[in-house]
Amino acid sequence: MNDIIFKKTDELAALLRESGEYAEFAAARDAAFSNETTRVLLKDYRALQTRLQAAAVYGAPNEAELERLQRLGELLQLDPAASRYLFAQFRLNALLADIYKALAGAVDSDLSMLED
Repeated sequence: MNDIIFKKTDELAALLRESGEYAEFAAARDAAFSNETTRVLLKDYRALQTRLQAAAVYGAPNEAELERLQRLGELLQLDPAASRYLFAQFRLNALLADIYKALAGAVDSDLSMLED
């Protein structure tokens, strides 16, 4: 049975790679990351976002870092390539979240830890 599950997983992975969401994400990523400054800002944004998410789980997030994340996000929104990348990443992640919810729901998995 596991062989069938892994075969279907490979099929789903192939469909995801061929999806419009992934094509848009990959093109936006390539364009945004081709600019060194944008690449560094996006990397910093992602690292700060991850730190703040961890801080929210383990305690209160640092207000200065929250402000910095907001300012960095506003700056990135002014860059068309960065903005396109962030929105494409959001849409791809939303698709992946929907797939995970469907899979988890099929086996009555508790998803409460993923809820805001």
